[in-house]
Amino acid sequence: QVQLVESGGGSVQAGDSLRLSCAASGRTWSSYFMGWFRQAPGKEREFVAAISWSGGSPAYADSVKGRFTISRDNAKNMVFLQMNSLKPEDTAVYYCAASRLPGRAPPTSRSSYGNWGQGTQVTVSS
Repeated sequence: QVQLVESGGGSVQAGDSLRLSCAASGRTWSSYFMGWFRQAPGKEREFVAAISWSGGSPAYADSVKGRFTISRDNAKNMVFLQMNSLKPEDTAVYYCAASRLPGRAPPTSRSSYGNWGQGTQVTVSS
């Protein structure tokens, strides 16, 4: 089992940057795919970004491609989401998630992830 705790959310202006962090614990967490999802009020939770256990093969939602970067540091048990050029539509609760599915490419569907953090709020004002 993997435990996940997010941090780094906050309120910013459009165009600003934020870096979200996810602290992971559990003996085998470094072998998991790791992902970030977000949920805005009244909307479904949606995929944002994911990364393989090795740190390669990152995947991004089209809406964040070129602005967000996912990375991980297995030695420090951390996953990060660097968010640049933030827009008001990026406002949501952001969740870190872990997946034990086999394969090379990180999954992008919510149902593929069995471990979730509690979420961190990101608010972007215009």
